[in-house]
Amino acid sequence: MTDSWIRAAVEAIHATPTQAVLYLSGGASQALGWLMSVPGASNTVLEAVVPYSATSMSQLLSKIPAQYTSRQTVEDLALSAYNRALKLSRPGVPVVGVGFTGALASIRPKRGDHKFFVSSRTSDQMSVSQVILSKGLRSREHEDKISSHFLLKAIADSCRVSVSFSSELNDSELCKDNEKQFTEDDELQQLINGEICMKFYPFSSGINSMSLHCQSSHSERKIIMPGSFNPLHDGHLKLMEVAMSICGEGIPCFEISAINADKPPLTVDQIKERVKQFEKVGKTVIISSQPYFYKKAELFPGSAFVIGADTAGRLINPKYYNGDYNRMLEVLLGCKNTGCTFLVGGRNVDGVFKVLEDFEIPEELKDMFISIPQEIFRMDISSTEIRQRMGTVTPNL
Repeated sequence: MTDSWIRAAVEAIHATPTQAVLYLSGGASQALGWLMSVPGASNTVLEAVVPYSATSMSQLLSKIPAQYTSRQTVEDLALSAYNRALKLSRPGVPVVGVGFTGALASIRPKRGDHKFFVSSRTSDQMSVSQVILSKGLRSREHEDKISSHFLLKAIADSCRVSVSFSSELNDSELCKDNEKQFTEDDELQQLINGEICMKFYPFSSGINSMSLHCQSSHSERKIIMPGSFNPLHDGHLKLMEVAMSICGEGIPCFEISAINADKPPLTVDQIKERVKQFEKVGKTVIISSQPYFYKKAELFPGSAFVIGADTAGRLINPKYYNGDYNRMLEVLLGCKNTGCTFLVGGRNVDGVFKVLEDFEIPEELKDMFISIPQEIFRMDISSTEIRQRMGTVTPNL
């Protein structure tokens, strides 16, 4: 680490709460060494992947890029890394996805330019730098060092760290920077469109400090109550309290899917209205893009989902798996393999109050379902009934 500014920059990055996932191909390898060699790297680096082969890159992006070293590809890498960071991070922690793709000096002379692209994606912006280097001027190691400087600068900027950065480019070399800002509405629309997987609203008191200092995998476990919350009511809040008392430890989160399996997706305004309810009561809510539980389990592995008996009944009903019992088992065993469990509270089902014990749970799945005794929790009111009383039932909500 020969440049004095590099260590200072890395120490400053590690001192921030921002966590990063990095997808790098074709260069900037020295930046990984700089980040990992300074104490505190675990504060920053959630994951680093080097998709060097064409197959690796295609699998990572779930498509074959039109050009491997291009602005579009680096933006795709940064967005994919951002989504990965959202999945790996704790609620309330700012994250950045960083992408790099380069065509630097190699064993054989290149017909095209020596160039690289760096992109960073956070909740509110996407930044891209394109650099074209003079051919034959530097060794591969030197070009990699320059690209590593740009990568480190991109991470520092995302962490809002000021660095004394010198690009080492000469006057004939091209450096083009672009930045796109996102509003909350933009981000929610991207979520509805399936571009990003979730958005956290960490309204809970102390959630940020808890998120930053909980290091064990057990304490990071999420206790998630999915629902439409139209409206949020005391039954939801009480059920979460009971679930937390049963689980002992975990991060309580309510979760709303912007996408519905049977209805049109929520609009940005509808999402924001529902989020306001959680802000008023100081509870963390996650907006996700996944309506199905097997997808929620992939998105939040190891979580405990708090559900009603009516939902539990649907989960084990082959009717919702095209009548295929074995398919139902396959899907739910997949959820079980992610480490997820279901805490089941009693609910009115067709006018009858039912608890988990009223349903025949397949033997292979019994240890995944945990009953919440009705003597601990029973509340018969539902959001639908509240809307009916208010005269606000609409088909799309």
